[in-house]
Amino acid sequence: MTDGTRRAPRMRVMTEGSTVTPLELFFDLVFVYALTQVTALMAGDLTWRGLGQGLLVLALLWWCWCCYAWLGNTVRADEGVVRVVLFAVMATMFVVAVTIPEAFVDLPGGLPGPVVFAGCYLVVRVLHLVIYWHAARGDEGLRRQVLRAALPMLGGATLLFTAALLPQQLSDDPHRVAVIRTLLWVLALAIDYGGIMAIGARGWRLFSASHWTERHGLIIIVALGESLVAIGVGVTALPISWPIIVAAFLGVAVTAALWWAYFDVVAIAAERVLARAEGAERAALGRDSYTYLHLPMVAGIILLALGFKKVLAYVGDDTHHTLADPLHGLGLLALYGGVVIYLLGHLGFRLRNMGSVNWPRVVAMVLLVALLPVADHLPALAALGLLALVCAGMVAAEVVLFGASRRALRDAFLDEHGAGPAPGR
Repeated sequence: MTDGTRRAPRMRVMTEGSTVTPLELFFDLVFVYALTQVTALMAGDLTWRGLGQGLLVLALLWWCWCCYAWLGNTVRADEGVVRVVLFAVMATMFVVAVTIPEAFVDLPGGLPGPVVFAGCYLVVRVLHLVIYWHAARGDEGLRRQVLRAALPMLGGATLLFTAALLPQQLSDDPHRVAVIRTLLWVLALAIDYGGIMAIGARGWRLFSASHWTERHGLIIIVALGESLVAIGVGVTALPISWPIIVAAFLGVAVTAALWWAYFDVVAIAAERVLARAEGAERAALGRDSYTYLHLPMVAGIILLALGFKKVLAYVGDDTHHTLADPLHGLGLLALYGGVVIYLLGHLGFRLRNMGSVNWPRVVAMVLLVALLPVADHLPALAALGLLALVCAGMVAAEVVLFGASRRALRDAFLDEHGAGPAPGR
């Protein structure tokens, strides 16, 4: 490293206080489409197999996104060669997203979908390691970590390619192929996720706590946006009606409650904790509470989106359902279970980051699990209304119970970021 602002030719190091670049926001647009594809994949095969495969694809996409979040916290994403590489990655990731419907089952005609998916995924991961290695010039500790990270990545990619090529070896038994392919995916992701944990945090760098927390907050926004898109997609071809309007309002209310749960105080407090940490402690905190524990939050939101899509199909399509029809099975489980998984991710996040438990969210989770049998006998719209009621109650309880500390934290945050005092303050 030649000075305090440059790590390698045409690269600029991120510093404390750096924020997300416009190119990273542009980069996330590919993931907007990819998350939509995951929801569509699960909706098209609403079985345990389809649900599991959708979550496996989501875990793989999340890992790709996290790789470039770490890179973007090391060097600016919109400067020099990094900018060019990110454009190439965006194009490749878009092909990955387009190929999601064929990630497990090759459609007739054209190129072999699973192979294209695995190949593009490998390109995305290799480009990340190459540019990260280049960005780490002058930092031997970071370079060692990049080399270590290559081992689980290559192991996982090898298993994905093996899964993609299975039909050529076992074409006489399609069911056996599907089972083995899914198991290979599970093993590939376990190696990749577990390998990064196994190599430890020493050597990784988080240069800007504000960039890191803002980056993950934005991907939560992207996922929440997908849940709203699912509401609209669910009634695209249906005439507007009062049940659709009511369902839309209830869906937005649930989504708003999930936004509140993350951004009202938790995101602010977590950023402060991360900013106070240094070195390997900060890297470990960023890895555990963001790279790993944000995945269940995103997965929960995507499952909720799937539930929204099914509810809107029930309340709007009177040729197949009536307003009195309950939302049974995996559709209902996705609707309620998505919120439970999201809140479970929050509990883990807060416990790892701040060492405390938010009891209103524990109560909300337990209540949703207990109400699931009740919702199974309610009309789909009423089940959604009950979910919205629990989520709104959770938010109200937090405002009442933590009112003074919440207000103090938010006021301090707004003062730090240049917002003027409220009228009368």
